[in-house]
Amino acid sequence: MNDRTNFLYPRSRYYGAVNPENLVFNANLQEFTQRVNFICALETGGKLPPEEAYKQIKALWKQLKRSKKELGIGQNPFQSDNHNDEGNQSSEDN
Repeated sequence: MNDRTNFLYPRSRYYGAVNPENLVFNANLQEFTQRVNFICALETGGKLPPEEAYKQIKALWKQLKRSKKELGIGQNPFQSDNHNDEGNQSSEDN
């Protein structure tokens, strides 16, 4: 069963700045891409009408945007990942 789950829902390694918010958003983003991929396949195969596919993808996009906002991703673009940079500079100057 686990092999089937890994096949249907593969997870890629995360290479970005490691903090809980980024890891959660990355997982949400991967889930979004998998679901959009399934919806597109169903629509292409004629199993889902285009309007329904659009509505489902739009709902998933809104959910991803809400997740990004709640996690605070991208809200402080100039804040470095190492929050002690100022302290490190002053100790080096001494």
